[in-house]
Amino acid sequence: MPELNTSSLPDLIFTVLFFFMMVTSMRDVTPLVDVKTPTGGSEIEKLERKSLVSHIYIGPPAKQFRATMGSAPRIQLNENFAEVGAIREFVSTERESMFEKDKPLMKMSLKIDKSTHMGIVDDVKLELRKAKALNIVYSAAQEKPKN
Repeated sequence: MPELNTSSLPDLIFTVLFFFMMVTSMRDVTPLVDVKTPTGGSEIEKLERKSLVSHIYIGPPAKQFRATMGSAPRIQLNENFAEVGAIREFVSTERESMFEKDKPLMKMSLKIDKSTHMGIVDDVKLELRKAKALNIVYSAAQEKPKN
C-alpha cells in the first residue's frame, strides 16, 4: 500500500487560516461611558447580522474620565467621545465601509444609560434622521426570570 503524501498539508492549513483571518471582522469597542441598559420591553429580539450594526453609546463618562469630563451624559462614537454634530460624519463613514448591497440594511444601535434624559437622545435621533440613518434599534437587557 502506498504512503499518503502530506508534504502540502502545512500549505493548505496556512491558506485556510489566512482566509479566515481575512474574512473575519472583529469590532470590539471599549465603552468610555457607563451604560446600564433598561430591562424588559415587549419587542426584544437578538440581532443576527452584527456586522450591519453601528453602535452609539450615550451615558455618563466612565469613572476614569469623570474628573475631567464631569458626570453629564456624553456620546461615544467608536472609540472616542463626540458631540452631536459629529454623528452625520460617523454615519457616512460607517456606511462607506460596508458593501454596496448591505448599505440599505445598516442599523444604528443606541445603547443608552437608563438614567439619561431624553433631550440628548432626541438630539442624536434628529442627527441620525438628517444622515438618512432611519433604521434605529435600542439596546435593552432581558429581564431575569423571577423564581
